[in-house]
Amino acid sequence: MAEQSYTDAIALLKADHRKVEELFEQFEGTRSAASKQKLAHQICTELKIHTMIEEEIFYPAYRGRIEGDLLDEAYVEHDGAKMLVNDIEAGSPEDDFYEAKVHVLSEEIKHHVHEEEMPSEGMFAQCRKAEDVDLVALRDAMLARKQELMAQAESGGLPPAKPRAVNLVPA
Repeated sequence: MAEQSYTDAIALLKADHRKVEELFEQFEGTRSAASKQKLAHQICTELKIHTMIEEEIFYPAYRGRIEGDLLDEAYVEHDGAKMLVNDIEAGSPEDDFYEAKVHVLSEEIKHHVHEEEMPSEGMFAQCRKAEDVDLVALRDAMLARKQELMAQAESGGLPPAKPRAVNLVPA
């Protein structure tokens, strides 16, 4: 992984958002099934890692410091994305609904990013106002975990994304 410099945890998360947005754009612009499969896998890997570092490190650091509803909704939004990620990873571009699933995932992620990045009242704006959290230390912890997860993704792959807030009912 190329070393990049992020001023703090929020800058790291925003950089992840931009990267995934770019991958979704590339997916929409390609016609090759092999390219779609590769891009979808990259998108899913990036989203798995991003949701894990947010849920394991970032969100818990702000529980009780920002609006609880925002955090609760973020977990539920993550779970909706995780279900699609797992479906996409298990499928291929030849499958029915494959492209529709990637498109809906893109729309869900756009909504989630908007909620986090909205000026003044979004999650990140509220986090910046919480003075008792060290965003640089948080960045360092998140980067270390992200590097761990990227190495795992490259060596053997990540396990399926695991929902935390949504209870899956067996079929």
